[in-house]
Amino acid sequence: MKLQKGLKLMLDCFNREINYLRVSVTDRCNLRCTYCMPADGVPMLTHTDILSFDEIADVVRYGAGQGITKVRITGGEPLVRKGIVNLVSILSKINGIKELTMTSNGILLPVFAKELKAAGLHRINISLDTMNAERFAATTRGGNLNDVIAGVDAAIEADLTPVKLNCVIKNSPEDPDAISVKEFAVSRGIEVRYIHLMDLHLGEFSKVIGGDGGNCASCNRLRLTANGNLIPCLFSNLEYNVRKLGLEKAFEMALGNKPVSGTTSNTHGFYNTGG
Repeated sequence: MKLQKGLKLMLDCFNREINYLRVSVTDRCNLRCTYCMPADGVPMLTHTDILSFDEIADVVRYGAGQGITKVRITGGEPLVRKGIVNLVSILSKINGIKELTMTSNGILLPVFAKELKAAGLHRINISLDTMNAERFAATTRGGNLNDVIAGVDAAIEADLTPVKLNCVIKNSPEDPDAISVKEFAVSRGIEVRYIHLMDLHLGEFSKVIGGDGGNCASCNRLRLTANGNLIPCLFSNLEYNVRKLGLEKAFEMALGNKPVSGTTSNTHGFYNTGG
């Protein structure tokens, strides 16, 4: 770690500044997307396995003291975590955190959007891969497209802006489903990020179109799982538990062992890392 203008700057072994922490608050979700969750489900963590809000706040507070300035709350689906608005309020008050965001499937936003904004959430990304109701239901194994549309509108109304849509694509932004999502975004005056379908086990990933994810050369993030594993790279098996190692050691090891680029992973999934 280096000092710059009185502030701490976290640099990994490849001189990349690490200032972004993605925090998974739950491994549970109210959808079962085919590319995220296995058809037969996954073993759920127990209540005692999952970090408490106080523990999450301690991790974020420590990270902020070392140079973390941006936090994104993920899941699973973060809005199914009981008391999530309270966690947002806690994290929004941590000194040094300049940007507090969330990724959601949008279904519960009509209930929570205004509360999240009032609690200090700055903006939100919403997952949406198609505007075809039947394909949406098939991809999410039973989801209702209208619920997500209502969530998008609620986020806009609550001023969780800029609202961004995360659209998973198989080939390119010219795929029919991707085009339909773009047209919907234009109709609402919001942005779209295209994410190529990834495979952790095969090591298949690429740069996000319209975003900065997937670019190993400039990767600036660490990930915290709901059960306290600090992950230096999504496409690796490395993980360092903050409960077992303590905050300082877990951060030190995650930072020091962050690989130059992703390879493969079989120790975690998109459902418990937030992608």
